[in-house]
Amino acid sequence: MTDTPVILDVFAPGFLHLGSEKFRCALGPAGIVAKKTEGDGGTPVGTFSLRRVMYRADRVAPPDTRLPIRELTDRDGWCDDPDQPEYNQLISLPHDARHEQLWRTDHVYDVIVEIGYNDAPPVAGKGSAVFMHVAREGYRPTEGCVALYLDDLLRVLGACGPGSVLRVNPAQ
Repeated sequence: MTDTPVILDVFAPGFLHLGSEKFRCALGPAGIVAKKTEGDGGTPVGTFSLRRVMYRADRVAPPDTRLPIRELTDRDGWCDDPDQPEYNQLISLPHDARHEQLWRTDHVYDVIVEIGYNDAPPVAGKGSAVFMHVAREGYRPTEGCVALYLDDLLRVLGACGPGSVLRVNPAQ
């Protein structure tokens, strides 16, 4: 492990580069977009800090990473309601506003990397819950996130620590 911050470079149509390693990844069905809005299915262009890793301890071991780690619980959600003050933030369930449940029956949120998209501070309607997470079989599109197969995601996280970023490059 190195103290040098890692840059994870994402390119259309769905590849993530970690140095000389290249991993296939899923993106939103609208591809990489310059101006993200809530629900548009786009993966936003930009360079985003990797804030923390959340994981399902009942399904996977704690990821080997130097990023902050948090175990998910069945009460964890993410507010995607632009009219709420908790927009684009981790919330505790039950919650009256529109939200995503992070404790899912499928496996896509077994490991979630919270990235610094639209969070300092959140701008209503600019997009929420843009994560790195586990890809569905066949790399089916996300809602705007970057998703890798679990083994690849864990490999990438093993290289990451403080200062590491996800850089989503404009489609060419």
